[in-house]
Amino acid sequence: MARSAELDEVDRSILRLLQRDASLSLAAIAEQVGLTQTPCWKRIRRMEQAGILTGRIALVDPAKVGLPLTAFVAIETGDHSGPWLERFANVLAAMPEVMDAWRMAGDIDYLLRVVVPNMTAYDAFYRRLIAAIPLKNVSSRFAMEHIKAETVLPLPA
Repeated sequence: MARSAELDEVDRSILRLLQRDASLSLAAIAEQVGLTQTPCWKRIRRMEQAGILTGRIALVDPAKVGLPLTAFVAIETGDHSGPWLERFANVLAAMPEVMDAWRMAGDIDYLLRVVVPNMTAYDAFYRRLIAAIPLKNVSSRFAMEHIKAETVLPLPA
């Protein structure tokens, strides 16, 4: 059940509901997808075991908890070896400011999304990053406004 083609419409409906509100009760989910609770629970459990459902979380507004500055950090490296990548991943794992890290195709190698309280905190993050691992180039772009945020995947029908 790892591929989307193996999900039927009931599975997709369950996923849509959970993506919008993971606090829904099993009874509410089952009712909305036309199942009883036991088969609904079995489907959810199967999707968890298959790694389709990877967790249930609460989303927090960063600005309202003192983290209003978002930076997108583009990184180029001169080293693409396995050991370098493993070390880089470990460095990022130890930096709680890094919310997302992507290996990219194109003119940059990695793209990070970093949240911090202010520019001073960003500078401290930047200094720790460049001291921790050799990088060819680091450039940062700072978000001025968050126009759209979506966590619900557009599941195919």
